[in-house]
Amino acid sequence: MGSDAWWQAKTQAGIPAIAEVQGDRCRIVFYWRDPQGDERHSTTRRVWLNIAGITDHHRQQRPFSLQRVAGTDTWQGEVTLSSRWRGSYCLIPSQDDSDFPADNLAADKLRRWWKTHLPAAIADPLNPLRSWRNGRGHAVSPLHMPAAPPQPAWQPLDRRQPSASNQLTTRLWYSSRLANRRSVWLLKTGEESATPRPLAILLDGQFWANGMPLAAPLEWLTQRGELPPACYLFIDAIGTAQRSHELTCNPEFWLAVQEELLPQVSEWLPSWDKSLPTLVAGQSYGGLAALYAALSWPQSFNGAISLSGSYWWPDRHTASSGGWLGEQLRQGLGSAHPQRLWLEAGLHEKIILQSNRTLLPLLQASGHDVHYREFDGGHDALCWRGGLTDGLQALWAALC
Repeated sequence: MGSDAWWQAKTQAGIPAIAEVQGDRCRIVFYWRDPQGDERHSTTRRVWLNIAGITDHHRQQRPFSLQRVAGTDTWQGEVTLSSRWRGSYCLIPSQDDSDFPADNLAADKLRRWWKTHLPAAIADPLNPLRSWRNGRGHAVSPLHMPAAPPQPAWQPLDRRQPSASNQLTTRLWYSSRLANRRSVWLLKTGEESATPRPLAILLDGQFWANGMPLAAPLEWLTQRGELPPACYLFIDAIGTAQRSHELTCNPEFWLAVQEELLPQVSEWLPSWDKSLPTLVAGQSYGGLAALYAALSWPQSFNGAISLSGSYWWPDRHTASSGGWLGEQLRQGLGSAHPQRLWLEAGLHEKIILQSNRTLLPLLQASGHDVHYREFDGGHDALCWRGGLTDGLQALWAALC
């Protein structure tokens, strides 16, 4: 164990390794190769494993570390996951050899612990699939269990194959109503001779433009006839503070989009046909914002894709009631104009899952056509990306 030949064999077999499958459970072995060698030469004393929704800061449990195999450069550890699970993970090598106190699991103390350690997080250097930076800014690697829902449009990106030749166009949007400016990205899919196109508005556009590039999967699906030729508008969130202000049921943001941005988009993308459905899509706060927009301005937005929507807002303690938007639904918001909606939530997103389950019957009672599903994962873009492309296919197939 730990020789070059041993590591080569492990890498060829695949890291992380699915060591055993029993029914609907998989035993996964994670590895890390210490670049400094064995314990006599290395300063590394812990290698913490952060799996989204499983061992991360959302779980009120003791953080999990891989263990060094004595006399080698090998660290390894096992985790059992559902065979349908999908998500991201990272490794956190540390020179601090102190263990995490078992009696120190208060939520605030756990958050502080993770906040201290996450800046040192790295993607798995032995994982052959493409890594990216998550919402907290650190690198993560992907892990797909054998029975996870298929994501064929994303496989070329995972394998670092060339992106589609169809490039995004970048513009600057100056908003007088919001008193700010930001980048927006534009994409037109399909042949130039294609018929007029519908529009999809993607919140957190900077992530879908760059972090998890969406252009190639959209073009792949369009070429196969699974999506219609369409126009896409990616809207930058600017930053965390601005995102928390604008994507939490903020009417000023959506008035600015309708009155200032969309008239410019019609000039930038003349093939956008305003008589065709316009969809809004987002995740987390963006999922909340997308549904709020579709319910509040049905004359402008004809459907919404909400991925892990933060319907607990503005108070996590109100998740069971569906938060502010749940109360608005009870008072009749959107009931006069039924919409087609796509909602998803993860089984490992306790508060978000609870609030989505609360909102579902409220939306259905108001007459909305809701496709709802739950995925075996956490608050994770690796899950959202499949929900986004599936949602676009389903809503446009119904509306166009």
